[in-house]
Amino acid sequence: MIPEESTEDLTNQVEPEVAEIEDVEALKQALAEAQKKAEANLANWQRAQADFINYKRRSEQEMAEISKFANTTLMLSLLPILDDLDRAFASIPSRLAKLNWVEGIRLIERKLRASLEAQGLSQIKALGEPFDPRFHEATMHAKGKEGIVVKELQKGYMLHHRVIRPTMVVVGNGEEEKEE
Repeated sequence: MIPEESTEDLTNQVEPEVAEIEDVEALKQALAEAQKKAEANLANWQRAQADFINYKRRSEQEMAEISKFANTTLMLSLLPILDDLDRAFASIPSRLAKLNWVEGIRLIERKLRASLEAQGLSQIKALGEPFDPRFHEATMHAKGKEGIVVKELQKGYMLHHRVIRPTMVVVGNGEEEKEE
């Protein structure tokens, strides 16, 4: 038989070991939970950082776009002046075409066009081109190759590759091809 005292010693020794094992298991579990929480926080921070970088990039793109097209209203208000100058030059009698004041007005018109082109304005080519609703506005049909612009009624313009005024055109209806 084992004396009572030695049994009690054994029990006292086993209880702290069991308590230590339970404490170690609890600590391991707490550590695992803390690591999971830290990983989740890191993932959330990385997502937030990526979202901020994307927001910043989008904001910069929007600002660049706004500054690029800020002059659109001004350009649209100047286009009728260019139209008027074109009509005026087309109606000048040939005997007056070589006068100095007419040449001076032509020079002013060329400078105005050059200034607008330097700001990104460009004319849309239409005459003889296939009709494209992205660039042309068909106002009527006439004899000519089907789907081809046969007459330009009003010039169209683009600002930095974006149409600000489509070209008003007459589109061929294909009648001329049947006669040939």
